Parts: sequence; C-alpha cells; structure tokens
Amino acid sequence: EVIRLIFETAGKPYEDIRFSFEKWPEYKPTAPFGTAPFLQVTNGSETLWLSESASIARYLARKFKLAGKSDEESAIVDMYADQITDLMDQIAKIFREKDENKKKEDQQKLDNEIIPKYLERFDQRIAQSRSGYLAPSGLTWVDLYFFNFLDIQGNKTEAIFDKFANIKQLDQKVRSNPKIAAYLKRRPVTPF
Repeated sequence: EVIRLIFETAGKPYEDIRFSFEKWPEYKPTAPFGTAPFLQVTNGSETLWLSESASIARYLARKFKLAGKSDEESAIVDMYADQITDLMDQIAKIFREKDENKKKEDQQKLDNEIIPKYLERFDQRIAQSRSGYLAPSGLTWVDLYFFNFLDIQGNKTEAIFDKFANIKQLDQKVRSNPKIAAYLKRRPVTPF
C-alpha cells in the first residue's frame, strides 16, 4: 500500500493492477523475482522492472522528492523505514506461528512490550523533528509507510493514539492530506 500512497501523494498517474491469489500464476512470470509487488516503468524504449516493496518505495520516493531534503535526512528516513519493516516482520512471524500457545504468548509480548517500545521511539522522533512528521523537512515516504502500519493496526490504533499524541498528530496530518484523503475514499478493499 505504501507504493500506492507514494504515487497518490506525488500526484502521479499509475496503473494499479490488483489480482487474487488464484490469478497470481498469470502474473508471476513477469515479476523480476517471482514475487509481488512489482513495478514496471516504461520510458521510451527502456523498461525498468523492480520488485520488493521497500526497493520500489525508495525508488519512487527519490524520483518524486519524498526521500528527504538531503543525503543525511534520506539516510534517517531509511533508518526509520527499516525499523518499521523490523516491527512488521515480528508481527508477520507471529501470524505464521503454528503452535497456538506460543502464538498467544508471542502476541502478548508483542502487544505489551515490543510495539509500545517501537511506538515510544517513533513518538519521540516525531516530537524532535518539529515538523509533525518523522523528518524535520516535512512529509516523506516513511510517514506514508508508518501511516500504513497504523492503518493496518485497525482497532488497536485508538489505544496507540491514547498513549502517543505525536503519532496521532502524524496520522491525522497524513490522513487529511487532500490527495491521500481522496485516495482513501476511493481505494478498494483488498488484502494487499
């Protein structure tokens, strides 16, 4: 979803092809590493194929000036993105756990220790940036990535907002961006 959010924020047209698991075999041969998502960019006779969400997001962020205003800020933005990815990987690991007792135990640790630790750090970083976003210069792709993480949390989000005012402010700023708000109203409900 972060890839779509980047296109929307930049106001750039794109073809959004969503497919079911059943249709995946039709698309898989065209994916650079046989995985989704993937991006095809055609420029004249040149075609660029990219896969991996973070690679695509970073490419688009640089192209659309959403990667930070300097090399240093861009490095910090990437650091935050990697932290979000680490957190999402921990959530995915629990989702894939087969042992229900271990899954329940791991979920409690995630909810009570791991997620709050990450969120506290992000809340502090937003406060330190003084822009209301993670980067001092303003909105970057990592804010969209973090917004997407919060959006995925669904009913847990209100509890997050109760404890972390800066995160709530960032969510509201992204959500109220006219381009993002318009997209959220029309986006289809899909698993990915």
